[in-house]
Parts: sequence; C-alpha cells; structure tokens
Amino acid sequence: MTKASSAPVHCWLVWRKADEAARDYLYGGIEETGISDTDFRVLEALLHKGPLPVNTIGPKVHLTPGSISVAVDRLLEKGLVSRAESPDDRRVRIVALTKSGKDLIVPIFRKHSAEIGRVFADANSKELQVLEKVLKNAGKRARALAEERSRTRNR
Repeated sequence: MTKASSAPVHCWLVWRKADEAARDYLYGGIEETGISDTDFRVLEALLHKGPLPVNTIGPKVHLTPGSISVAVDRLLEKGLVSRAESPDDRRVRIVALTKSGKDLIVPIFRKHSAEIGRVFADANSKELQVLEKVLKNAGKRARALAEERSRTRNR
C-alpha cells in the first residue's frame, strides 16, 4: 500500500498521533496545577455551564455515575463545590462551584486555554474552521455508523 497523504487511513493515523501529542502536552499542564484531570473536567464544566445536577455532569465530562459521585464528594470535601437538593425535585442534587472553587479553576482554565492556543499557533482562523468542520463531520459520521452497527447486531 502506498502512502497517499489524502488517504483516509493516513489521515486517521495523523489525527491519532496529533491527538496523543496534544493530550500529553495539555494533560501535563493540568497536572502541573496540582489538580487531577477528573477534578479539572468537573470544575471546568461547572465554570462554563453553571450549577448542574450530578447526573448531568457525568456524561458531560465522560464519567460513570459512580465516578462522578466520588469526584463530587472529593470536591465537596475540599470546599470547591457545594451540593444541594433541587427545589423542583428532591431526588436531584445540584452541584455548584463555591468561591474557592471558582478562584481555583479560573486561573487554571486560563492557563489551559493559552496552552491550547500554543498547540494551534501555526493554524490560521480559516484552517481552524475547516479542521473543526472536518472533525465534527467525522465524529457525527462515526457515531451514526456505530449506532447502525449496534442496531444490526441487536436484530
């Protein structure tokens, strides 16, 4: 098989290598802040989405129900989040950043955002728009194909 830079297999390999390199760099930056990746994801979601039910946070940050409960408990013990019953449904617990949590995550996210900017420093605005569109379309297509495969298996 000859290597063609426009071949989907080659694009996949380049995408994977770029993703691995970016993850190594970006997660290393989060690690330097002294908080875990899990705590970062939960705090960042609350910073940008506002208070959320516990069961809503998990899927947003790719954590199982058990893992999100443990993460919220840990952040609660550190005083970084609060947890309260929903006024609409007592079965639902709403998690929110405390002032300490916000004071912690804001500069960490600012640093993380700057590091993401450094990763993409060689791309101009138009290239970033094209990359975003291609990746979004590939992700949607892959999800649809996975759902189709799942339906076919379950017949």
